Amino acid sequence: MPDSLIINHDNYPDKYILDILRSVRNIAMVGASINWKRPSNFVMKYLIQKGYRVIPVNKNAAGEQIYDQSVYPDLSAVKETVDMVDMFRPTKEAPQLVEDAIKIGAKVFWMQFELRNDKAAKIAEDAGMKVVMNRCPKIEYARLFGELGWNGFNTGVISVKRRRI
Repeated sequence: MPDSLIINHDNYPDKYILDILRSVRNIAMVGASINWKRPSNFVMKYLIQKGYRVIPVNKNAAGEQIYDQSVYPDLSAVKETVDMVDMFRPTKEAPQLVEDAIKIGAKVFWMQFELRNDKAAKIAEDAGMKVVMNRCPKIEYARLFGELGWNGFNTGVISVKRRRI
């Protein structure tokens, strides 16, 4: 990857994230849970509501359904185009998942909150993939498309500061 395209994984430009969210349509979510209380489940539901096709991948739930989507045991079993892999698995699994993502032709590898693996990021970037670490696409979508304001964030409606009387 040319030096001009090296990304600082501690501080992503909004345009970088926005370009990803606008360009991907099919997301393979590795570690998707059938349990509605799990973060992967409500992130999946949110992304589906925003028009993305989310393909759940979880070897322990293979063959089951999450939001009317069949769960695949691994990335190699997914037979449709995958634009992005969203990882809800332990950090140590990232290098192998990146290798699997490269094999299926994914363009983006996204690691959820508290997940960072620089070795996996380098493998992905060397293969021409974009990488995001320690971020959530649900929160980034809401932030960049103005939905956090619906909840009062960054509007002054909700604040930690005391109101002046």
